[in-house]
Amino acid sequence: MPKLWNQTIEAHRREVRDAILDTTAALVAEHGLLAVTMSRIAAETGIGRATLYKYFPDVESILAAWHERQVGAHLAQLVEIRDRGGEPAQRLAAVLEAYALLSHVSREHHDRDLVALLHRQGRHLEPALRKVHDLIRDLLAEAVTAGDVRGDIPPAELADYCLHALGAAGGLRSRAAVQRLVTVTMAGLRPD
Repeated sequence: MPKLWNQTIEAHRREVRDAILDTTAALVAEHGLLAVTMSRIAAETGIGRATLYKYFPDVESILAAWHERQVGAHLAQLVEIRDRGGEPAQRLAAVLEAYALLSHVSREHHDRDLVALLHRQGRHLEPALRKVHDLIRDLLAEAVTAGDVRGDIPPAELADYCLHALGAAGGLRSRAAVQRLVTVTMAGLRPD
């Protein structure tokens, strides 16, 4: 087949796949996890059930793919924030705040059944969390060199501290509380 034809087919497949993911996420948000069926997803997406089954075997696999896409987008957002100009401590604070807000917002907008399913199936979460850890560790190392962060604890341990501390953001009630948590976390990183 000509290259243009292949590119057109691949673009179409990506569009259909994205439409399936978006529709499924919207249906789960509106009706709850248990109310969503493959038939309903196909109808709402505007495709046949046979076409839907060519892409995904069941609702759980669609949601896992949607979650993987979301995690990838969040990771890209953190990398973009890290790569902005500025002092290491400023970039570190910006990344930590973004991470905390992502944690806060994602738990705020998903029902418990969906969160449990996604984290049970979350094989893609471990590599993403490792990337976030490494990103924060590297920023911490830069900030240590600049004298903005304590140097008596290895950056990898400080990254663990940050991720565990900011994991609490998911249970907070407001963005202001999330920002206070980031402020406290950053205070624990300062040199004596």
